[in-house]
Amino acid sequence: MSDQKIALVTGASRGIGAAFAQALAADHHVIAVARTTGGLEELDDRIQKAGGQATLAPMDITQTDAMAHLCRSIFDRWGHVDIWVHAAIHSAPLAPAAHLDAKDWEKSATINASATAQLIPMVEPLLRNASNGQAVFLDDPRAGQKFFAAYGASKAAQIAIAKSWQAETANTGPKVHILSPAPMATALRARFYPGEDRSPLASPSDEAGRLLATI
Repeated sequence: MSDQKIALVTGASRGIGAAFAQALAADHHVIAVARTTGGLEELDDRIQKAGGQATLAPMDITQTDAMAHLCRSIFDRWGHVDIWVHAAIHSAPLAPAAHLDAKDWEKSATINASATAQLIPMVEPLLRNASNGQAVFLDDPRAGQKFFAAYGASKAAQIAIAKSWQAETANTGPKVHILSPAPMATALRARFYPGEDRSPLASPSDEAGRLLATI
């Protein structure tokens, strides 16, 4: 098993996921997973410019076979993952619950909840193989807020799954963290609050640094 520290970041192409990947690259080899190839390449450029290294994995986290193959490849090459940051998220258009589009709901549930449930069993053995394996989830409590039915419910389901895992591994590891970022100037928030004054919002890079310092 390699002694190199390995970070797996799902949802790494932009926003807080990209910020975590860039921050972790200071002392980890980063495996960056996202669907957006261009965003991953831009992230890789920034990581390399700062002297770090990354392996880009342009894939959809809902593709179970592809993600299983990636995890097996990580095991074969490095044997472990020291930290997994799960930042992949889908934000459906805001809509009243009575007008929720079935396809928007299905996509939200699949990406935000089902993929999380499928990924945890794949990644946990890699984290257990590390000396101090850690997993990071990012909370954004919107459940029950008006117009947030799809995002709020599916995100709440994701965090519920993570909390169960956290409780189950409290004494055995890996350590599961559920962190709460401050409001950030991201594309996700811009979809929720178009026209908002973004000047008071935190930057993803600042939040990634702040949150990593808490674990």
